[in-house]
Parts: sequence; structure tokens; C-alpha cells
Amino acid sequence: MKSNTAGLLRYLALGLLSASVMIGCSTLPSSGPSASHVEDAPDEKNVAGIQIIDVTDAVARKLFVSQQPSLFSEALGTTVPTGYVVGAGDVLDVSIWEAPPAMLFGSATIEPRGAATARLTTFPEQMVNSDGLINIPFAGQVQAGGRSPFQIEAEIMQRLQRKANQPQVLVRVVRNNTANVTIVGEVSSSTRMPLTARGERLLDALAAAGGVRQPVNKITLQVTRGSQVQALPLDTIIRDPLQNILLQPGDVITSLFQPLSFTVLGATGKNEEVNFEAQGISLAQALARAGGLQDSRADAKGVFIFRFEQAQAVDTAGKAAATTPDGRIPVIYRVDLKNPATFFVAQGFPIKNRDVLYVSNAPAAELQKFLNLVVSVVYPIANVINLAPANR
Repeated sequence: MKSNTAGLLRYLALGLLSASVMIGCSTLPSSGPSASHVEDAPDEKNVAGIQIIDVTDAVARKLFVSQQPSLFSEALGTTVPTGYVVGAGDVLDVSIWEAPPAMLFGSATIEPRGAATARLTTFPEQMVNSDGLINIPFAGQVQAGGRSPFQIEAEIMQRLQRKANQPQVLVRVVRNNTANVTIVGEVSSSTRMPLTARGERLLDALAAAGGVRQPVNKITLQVTRGSQVQALPLDTIIRDPLQNILLQPGDVITSLFQPLSFTVLGATGKNEEVNFEAQGISLAQALARAGGLQDSRADAKGVFIFRFEQAQAVDTAGKAAATTPDGRIPVIYRVDLKNPATFFVAQGFPIKNRDVLYVSNAPAAELQKFLNLVVSVVYPIANVINLAPANR
């Protein structure tokens, strides 16, 4: 009877062992897909159309060029300042001198220093109307909008010829309500800065707003001019004087604190979201900030970057590509860190905001986990089998 019991125990133990091994093979714990699973992703129905691209020097160079932001000097120009131009809403002060005998404006009583016999008439301040016009007695409606103060003076003087005696005209902008730029965002104080004939530049506006509130290397400056919107890291603008462009009326400057980040997963020193600077970082820097690859787990040939890439930056080689609603293509960049040359390429491969950097487990690490699972199951079962004869 005891012999039958021992046999039954052995039979059950072997069955449990077999079942455990089969279950263990399919349910081994893992931090993500293996390198082979990632490489097979384009062939699976639910992820068809994903592009897998090996990271080479040519690929890194193409991405570096395609991801360079448009420079302000190229996109917005380096226009030479043309002087202040009056616009609708500006308030002007107009003064007219008339030589003796002052007949047209002879009732004036104010006399300028050094011209005792000349007569000065100062008219009430006027706001340029929506049509760009101001009204001057005996000169009528004068076009002021779109002109400089000097041009307005010349127009008034011409209209007063043969009416006033040797008229001299001075036009002064009392309140500038149109030639302004607006500075908002991560600055000490959002403000509107008036422009002058001097020609204010981008960093002048930033200084007028009290500077930025965040570290310079984490700030992006965005310039909105009409329908154009361009952005550059503040670091780039400071290093390259050509990007410190002249401002134009109506420009909106936004200081953006954008903690760009990528997510690192898998067999690395740490799994987390990692912030990086506005000017960007390389793949080599990203790997270092992630703590490098875990020597006991990582597959150096199984390093991947998951990214939604712009279509023009990807060579699909005629393959059908899946696209997002905004026209981007899901791409998996494959990196072989077993190849020493890849470390040079990694220094020029740019990491983008919201990239996912994934390092798969090495096959040997998966085997070790499997063996550990088998051992954890075999020892208890072996003890049961060994105890069975003792009970006879």
C-alpha cells in the first residue's frame, strides 16, 4: 500500500514539475519585450506598418539636419531698422513756427529761446484716427499713419506754403500706442515694450521684462510675427548674435519653460522620466543619464528608441508605413552597442522630447530566470519524492 502511495506521489510530483515548467516558460517575469520580439513587431497585425531602422552614421546625420530648428535670422530676417513709423492710435504733438510778420498764426504768445521774433503755435495733442489721419488748421486732414514724424512735418509744411510766412513744423510722438512688442511667459514681469528708432532687439525685450525666471538652458524663446511662429533655445540666441533679431511692431515674445524629457525603460540603471535641456541631448548622453546598461541583464544589441517621426525624416524604402492623424510615422531605431563604432554615432544621434528609450534583457538573463524558476519548483518536489520511500 505504501509502495503504491509513493508511486502516486512521484507521478503527481513529476506532473506538477512538468506543468510548472510549461507555465514558467510562457509566464517568465520581464520588464518588456525581448530584442527578437521588438524586431518582429512590424509583422504583427496589431502593429503593422511600424518602421525599424538601424542607427548608422548616415541615419544620425539625416536626423540631426532634419531636427535643427529654423534660425530666427533665416525665418524672420535681419531687417535694418527704418525708424519709427506712426500708426493709428498714436498721440501726436504738432508745433508750428511762423517768421515775422506772423500773419496766419500771429496770435500765438509762446516764443522759443533764441528766436525772439518768431511766433510758435502749439496745437492740442491729437490721436491718429483709424484712417491714419490728423487735422491741422489751414492744412486740413494730413495722412500720419504709416509715416515717420519727419515725413508728417514735410507734408504739413508743404500745405502751409503761401498761407503762413516761412513755416517750420515739429511733430512729436507723445504716446506710442502702436509700435510695441509684448513679452509674456516665464519672465519676471510680463510687459509691453515700446519700440523706438534705435531698433530694439530680442534680448532688449527680455531685459525689459526683467529676465527669465528659470535656468537659461531650460528656456525656449518663441517669436510670433503675424502668422509666423518660430522658436529657439535661449542658449542659442545668446551664443549667436545673428539670432538676436530686430523686433517689429506687434511681435509677441513668449518665454517658454519646457522641461523636455524622454522615458527610459528596461535593463538600465534606472527606469524613469528624464528631463533634458532645451538645446537637446544625444543618445550617448541619454544612456549616461539613465545609469547605463545593467551588466547582468542588458542585451547590448537590443537597445531601441521608440519615436513618432516626421515623414520627411524617414526613408521607408518603399514599405507601407503606418501614420498618426497628424502625419507622423511610428519608428523603432535599433542600436547595436556591441559595435564600438556605434559609440561615435551615439554622440550625434539626437534624442527628442517624449522618446522612449528601451533596453531589452539578454537571452542569457532570460535563461537564468527560467533556471531559477525551475530550481525553485524542483527542490520542493524532490524533497517530496525523497521522503516517500522513508514512509514505507
